[in-house]
Amino acid sequence: MAISTRVALRTTALAFSAALVLAACSSGGGGSQGSGTESAGTSKTGSGTQVTVTETEYALNLSRTSFAPGTYTFTADNAGKVAHALEVEGPGVSEAKTKTIQGGDKASVTVTLKKGSYEMYCPVSGHKGLGMEQRIEVG
Repeated sequence: MAISTRVALRTTALAFSAALVLAACSSGGGGSQGSGTESAGTSKTGSGTQVTVTETEYALNLSRTSFAPGTYTFTADNAGKVAHALEVEGPGVSEAKTKTIQGGDKASVTVTLKKGSYEMYCPVSGHKGLGMEQRIEVG
């Protein structure tokens, strides 16, 4: 095989591998663990105080700003154009997250919040660092 053919094949293989990694990262493989539950579409009624978290590139906007201890269902509403998800961490809550959702989709996670500080963020690679994070105080 000629050197230029080998280089072309190697370049094609690398591009294909990169495309697979990108597809895997945005395919919605996230699941809930710990205190949270996941549901695609609209959130369940009666499963806690409903809070909408509007996700855009690259910000999170919550429908409320004050929180008392209790059970909350956070519905991630992806108003952006790229895939996003929502994760909640804090006292008694670890890795409670939604699946990864595409623009226009919604997913929910239900958690019981105790008094303390919680972090909400998009766990999609690099999004938290771009500003998709919020801290909330419960108490």
